[in-house]
Amino acid sequence: MKQLGKAPTGERLEKIKRSFHSDKGRFKNLSPTRQFTEGYNLGKIAYQQIVKSFPDTTPPNALPNIKTNINTLDKEEDILLWFGHSSYYFQLRGKSFLVDPVFSGNASPIPRTNTSFDGSDIYSPDDFEQIDYLIITHDHYDHLDYPTIIKLRDKVKHVVCGLGVGAHLEYWGYDPAIITEGDWWDEVELQSNLRITYLPARHFSGRSFARNNTLWTAYLLETSDYKLFIGGDSGYDTHFTKIGEKFDSIDLAIMENGQYNKAWKYIHAAPKEAFQAANELRAKRALPMHSCKFKLSSHPWYEPLEVFTSCTSDRSMDVLTPMIGQPVYLRDEGQQFEKWWRKV
Repeated sequence: MKQLGKAPTGERLEKIKRSFHSDKGRFKNLSPTRQFTEGYNLGKIAYQQIVKSFPDTTPPNALPNIKTNINTLDKEEDILLWFGHSSYYFQLRGKSFLVDPVFSGNASPIPRTNTSFDGSDIYSPDDFEQIDYLIITHDHYDHLDYPTIIKLRDKVKHVVCGLGVGAHLEYWGYDPAIITEGDWWDEVELQSNLRITYLPARHFSGRSFARNNTLWTAYLLETSDYKLFIGGDSGYDTHFTKIGEKFDSIDLAIMENGQYNKAWKYIHAAPKEAFQAANELRAKRALPMHSCKFKLSSHPWYEPLEVFTSCTSDRSMDVLTPMIGQPVYLRDEGQQFEKWWRKV
C-alpha cells in the first residue's frame, strides 16, 4: 500500500538519531507526553465511539464557501485562502505557499471512511498552476495526503518538511534535490528576505504502526516586515511562550483549533488553550483552523470556532474566521469576518 509511505533509512535515519529531539531514532516532545490522557486507552475510546451518540458532529447543510481563482490572483498581493481543516494557500513577497493540502476528500488511508463535509472540498490540485513552496507540518493522513501530493508533484518547486518526512516524498517520486528537511529551531533562508524557522509542537507522527520516526513541527515564516506562525497540530505546553519570547509580535498566528478530545488532551489543544497559546505567541491576529472539513473527534463541528471567538483577553488580538476560499488580506488589519457557521 504505497500511501503508507516509507520509513527513514540510511543517512536520513542517522541524522534523525543525531537530533537532540530523538531517542534512538524516535522523536520525543519537549515535555513528557502521553498519547492518551490518564484513564483512557484505545479500547475505551473505541467503545465510546461505538456505543455513545454525539450530537452535531457534522453540519446539517453544505458549508458556505467562495471559489477564488488562485491563478488570477495578483502575485504581488499578500493573501491567504483557507480550504478547510489545516489546508491553506498564501502568497507572501511574491512567492506562493501551500500548507498541508488535503484535496482527496478523505482523511484516512482507507477510501470513503472519513470523508469531507459537504461544501468543504471545492478545491483540487487542478486549481494550482505552480507552487513555489509546499510546506508539510507532519505525516498524518489529514495533513500529508498521498493522492493530493502525487497530483501536485510536477507543480511544486520546493518542499519544506520535518526530519524524516522526505522519505515519504522521495518514495512517491519527488526529487530529493527540492526537499528541505529540518529539526526544531533550524533556520533556513528560502531566498533573500524570506526565512523559515522550524519550531516545536506537542504531537506525534506515523502513517502505520511505527510511531514518531518522522518529526512533527510548526514554523515561523519571516520577511523584513512580516511574521507568520504556521502552527500545525499541537497540544498546549510551554513552547508557545518560548516561541513568543524569541520572535515577539507575530503578525498572524495560524492555530490548530479542532479535533480535540479529553482522551487526547496532551496532543491536541482545546479552543481556550489554543486562544491562550496565540496570546503567548504575542500574536496580533489569530486564524483558528483544523476544523470544518472532517469529523475526527466527538465535539460539535462548529464548537471550535464558536469557543475560540468567544474567548476574551487582557490584550487586543483580532480573530479571523474566513469561510472556505474567502480571501484573507494579510496586510489589511481592519478586515472583518462574520460568524458564518451560525447560519449553516
